[in-house]
Amino acid sequence: MSLVLDSAAQDLLFREARTANSFSDEPVTEEQVQAIYDLVKYGPTAFNQTPLRITLVRSAEARERLVKHMAEGNQAKTAAAPLVAILSADNEFHEELPQLLPHFPQAKDAFFSARPVREQSALVNATLQAAYFILGVRAAGLAAGPMTGLDFAGIQKEFLDDDHTPLMVINIGKPGEDAWFPRSPRLEFDQVVTTV
Repeated sequence: MSLVLDSAAQDLLFREARTANSFSDEPVTEEQVQAIYDLVKYGPTAFNQTPLRITLVRSAEARERLVKHMAEGNQAKTAAAPLVAILSADNEFHEELPQLLPHFPQAKDAFFSARPVREQSALVNATLQAAYFILGVRAAGLAAGPMTGLDFAGIQKEFLDDDHTPLMVINIGKPGEDAWFPRSPRLEFDQVVTTV
Protein backbone atom coordinates (compact mmCIF):
# COMPACT_ATOMS: atom_id res chain seq x y z
CA MET A 1 0.00 0.00 0.00
CA SER A 2 1.19 3.48 -0.83
CA LEU A 3 -1.20 5.09 1.66
CA VAL A 4 -0.65 5.33 5.41
CA LEU A 5 -4.38 5.58 6.20
CA ASP A 6 -5.78 2.11 6.79
CA SER A 7 -8.19 0.56 4.31
CA ALA A 8 -11.25 0.88 6.58
CA ALA A 9 -10.66 4.62 7.00
CA GLN A 10 -10.13 5.01 3.25
CA ASP A 11 -13.47 3.29 2.66
CA LEU A 12 -15.22 5.41 5.29
CA LEU A 13 -13.97 8.69 3.84
CA PHE A 14 -13.84 7.89 0.12
CA ARG A 15 -14.52 4.52 -1.51
CA GLU A 16 -17.69 3.54 0.35
CA ALA A 17 -18.85 7.07 1.22
CA ARG A 18 -21.71 8.30 -0.91
CA THR A 19 -23.99 11.31 -1.28
CA ALA A 20 -27.08 10.34 0.71
CA ASN A 21 -30.55 11.04 -0.63
CA SER A 22 -32.49 9.72 2.36
CA PHE A 23 -31.79 9.63 6.08
CA SER A 24 -32.92 7.80 9.19
CA ASP A 25 -34.73 9.64 11.99
CA GLU A 26 -31.68 9.52 14.25
CA PRO A 27 -30.81 13.10 15.26
CA VAL A 28 -27.45 14.78 14.66
CA THR A 29 -26.30 16.28 17.94
CA GLU A 30 -24.53 19.54 18.67
CA GLU A 31 -21.68 17.44 20.06
CA GLN A 32 -21.29 15.65 16.73
CA VAL A 33 -21.24 18.93 14.81
CA GLN A 34 -18.70 20.36 17.28
CA ALA A 35 -16.48 17.28 16.86
CA ILE A 36 -16.71 17.58 13.07
CA TYR A 37 -15.70 21.23 13.14
CA ASP A 38 -12.93 20.62 15.68
CA LEU A 39 -11.42 18.12 13.22
CA VAL A 40 -11.86 19.94 9.91
CA LYS A 41 -10.72 23.36 11.14
CA TYR A 42 -7.16 22.10 10.68
CA GLY A 43 -7.46 21.79 6.89
CA PRO A 44 -5.06 24.14 5.07
CA THR A 45 -6.18 27.38 3.43
CA ALA A 46 -4.34 30.35 1.93
CA PHE A 47 -3.04 32.68 4.65
CA ASN A 48 -4.75 30.41 7.20
CA GLN A 49 -7.96 32.26 6.38
CA THR A 50 -11.22 30.81 7.61
CA PRO A 51 -14.00 32.20 5.42
CA LEU A 52 -16.38 29.24 5.76
CA ARG A 53 -19.52 29.96 7.78
CA ILE A 54 -21.96 27.21 8.74
CA THR A 55 -25.61 27.94 9.47
CA LEU A 56 -27.35 24.96 11.07
CA VAL A 57 -31.03 24.81 10.18
CA ARG A 58 -32.72 23.04 13.09
CA SER A 59 -36.10 24.69 13.72
CA ALA A 60 -39.18 23.66 11.75
CA GLU A 61 -39.83 27.29 10.85
CA ALA A 62 -36.33 27.80 9.44
CA ARG A 63 -36.49 24.47 7.59
CA GLU A 64 -39.72 25.53 5.91
CA ARG A 65 -38.13 28.81 4.85
CA LEU A 66 -35.14 26.95 3.44
CA VAL A 67 -37.03 24.24 1.57
CA LYS A 68 -38.87 26.77 -0.59
CA HIS A 69 -35.49 27.92 -1.97
CA MET A 70 -34.33 24.41 -2.90
CA ALA A 71 -34.71 22.95 -6.40
CA GLU A 72 -37.80 20.76 -6.65
CA GLY A 73 -35.76 17.53 -6.61
CA ASN A 74 -34.01 18.59 -3.40
CA GLN A 75 -37.03 19.77 -1.41
CA ALA A 76 -38.37 16.53 0.08
CA LYS A 77 -34.98 15.24 1.22
CA THR A 78 -34.08 18.63 2.70
CA ALA A 79 -37.37 18.72 4.58
CA ALA A 80 -36.75 15.22 5.99
CA ALA A 81 -33.02 15.28 6.81
CA PRO A 82 -32.10 15.19 10.53
CA LEU A 83 -29.88 18.26 10.09
CA VAL A 84 -29.33 20.74 7.30
CA ALA A 85 -26.40 23.13 7.05
CA ILE A 86 -26.09 26.19 4.83
CA LEU A 87 -22.43 26.71 3.96
CA SER A 88 -21.38 30.21 2.98
CA ALA A 89 -18.27 32.30 2.42
CA ASP A 90 -17.65 35.32 4.65
CA ASN A 91 -16.31 38.06 2.38
CA GLU A 92 -15.06 39.98 5.43
CA PHE A 93 -12.83 37.09 6.58
CA HIS A 94 -9.80 39.38 6.44
CA GLU A 95 -10.82 41.01 9.73
CA GLU A 96 -9.75 37.78 11.50
CA LEU A 97 -6.34 37.52 9.81
CA PRO A 98 -4.38 39.32 12.56
CA GLN A 99 -5.62 36.59 14.95
CA LEU A 100 -5.18 33.70 12.50
CA LEU A 101 -1.86 34.82 11.02
CA PRO A 102 -0.05 36.41 13.98
CA HIS A 103 3.37 36.25 12.28
CA PHE A 104 2.05 38.37 9.38
CA PRO A 105 -0.87 40.50 10.65
CA GLN A 106 -0.35 43.09 7.90
CA ALA A 107 -1.68 40.52 5.35
CA LYS A 108 -5.15 41.84 6.15
CA ASP A 109 -4.42 45.17 4.47
CA ALA A 110 -1.52 44.20 2.20
CA PHE A 111 -3.50 41.56 0.27
CA PHE A 112 -7.19 41.86 1.10
CA SER A 113 -8.13 45.53 1.25
CA ALA A 114 -10.07 45.32 -2.05
CA ARG A 115 -13.49 43.66 -1.87
CA PRO A 116 -13.23 41.82 -5.25
CA VAL A 117 -9.95 40.21 -4.11
CA ARG A 118 -11.58 39.15 -0.84
CA GLU A 119 -14.63 37.72 -2.59
CA GLN A 120 -12.48 35.58 -4.89
CA SER A 121 -10.28 34.36 -2.04
CA ALA A 122 -13.29 33.69 0.20
CA LEU A 123 -14.98 31.67 -2.56
CA VAL A 124 -11.93 29.47 -3.21
CA ASN A 125 -10.96 28.91 0.40
CA ALA A 126 -14.48 28.46 1.82
CA THR A 127 -15.17 25.91 -0.93
CA LEU A 128 -11.99 24.10 0.12
CA GLN A 129 -13.20 24.18 3.73
CA ALA A 130 -16.61 22.88 2.61
CA ALA A 131 -14.87 19.82 1.13
CA TYR A 132 -13.10 19.27 4.46
CA PHE A 133 -16.48 19.60 6.19
CA ILE A 134 -17.97 16.84 4.03
CA LEU A 135 -15.05 14.56 4.92
CA GLY A 136 -15.55 15.45 8.59
CA VAL A 137 -19.21 14.44 8.38
CA ARG A 138 -18.09 11.11 6.94
CA ALA A 139 -15.43 10.73 9.65
CA ALA A 140 -18.23 11.07 12.23
CA GLY A 141 -19.96 8.04 10.71
CA LEU A 142 -22.64 10.21 9.12
CA ALA A 143 -23.61 10.78 5.50
CA ALA A 144 -23.60 14.11 3.74
CA GLY A 145 -25.90 15.17 0.94
CA PRO A 146 -24.33 18.33 -0.54
CA MET A 147 -26.53 20.24 -2.97
CA THR A 148 -26.11 23.26 -5.22
CA GLY A 149 -29.55 22.95 -6.80
CA LEU A 150 -31.00 25.95 -5.01
CA ASP A 151 -31.92 29.60 -5.28
CA PHE A 152 -28.67 31.20 -4.12
CA ALA A 153 -30.03 34.74 -4.07
CA GLY A 154 -33.12 33.63 -2.15
CA ILE A 155 -31.07 31.80 0.46
CA GLN A 156 -28.73 34.75 0.85
CA LYS A 157 -31.67 37.10 1.40
CA GLU A 158 -33.50 34.69 3.73
CA PHE A 159 -30.59 33.55 5.92
CA LEU A 160 -27.45 35.60 5.28
CA ASP A 161 -26.41 39.15 4.45
CA ASP A 162 -24.47 40.95 1.73
CA ASP A 163 -21.15 39.96 3.29
CA HIS A 164 -21.89 36.22 3.05
CA THR A 165 -22.12 34.29 -0.22
CA PRO A 166 -23.97 30.95 -0.10
CA LEU A 167 -21.97 28.00 -1.46
CA MET A 168 -24.16 24.95 -0.91
CA VAL A 169 -26.67 23.26 1.36
CA ILE A 170 -25.76 19.94 2.98
CA ASN A 171 -28.19 17.41 4.42
CA ILE A 172 -26.56 15.47 7.26
CA GLY A 173 -27.49 12.28 9.11
CA LYS A 174 -27.39 8.51 9.22
CA PRO A 175 -28.39 7.14 5.81
CA GLY A 176 -31.92 5.81 5.46
CA GLU A 177 -33.36 3.12 3.23
CA ASP A 178 -32.37 3.29 -0.43
CA ALA A 179 -30.14 6.26 0.36
CA TRP A 180 -27.80 5.80 -2.60
CA PHE A 181 -28.00 6.14 -6.33
CA PRO A 182 -25.75 3.69 -8.20
CA ARG A 183 -22.11 4.78 -8.11
CA SER A 184 -21.27 6.91 -11.15
CA PRO A 185 -18.00 6.36 -13.04
CA ARG A 186 -14.82 8.28 -12.18
CA LEU A 187 -12.00 9.37 -14.46
CA GLU A 188 -8.85 7.25 -14.38
CA PHE A 189 -5.44 8.51 -13.29
CA ASP A 190 -4.11 8.97 -16.84
CA GLN A 191 -7.15 11.03 -17.79
CA VAL A 192 -6.46 13.52 -15.02
CA VAL A 193 -2.76 13.59 -14.21
CA THR A 194 -0.12 15.06 -16.52
CA THR A 195 3.58 15.23 -15.76
CA VAL A 196 5.63 18.06 -17.28
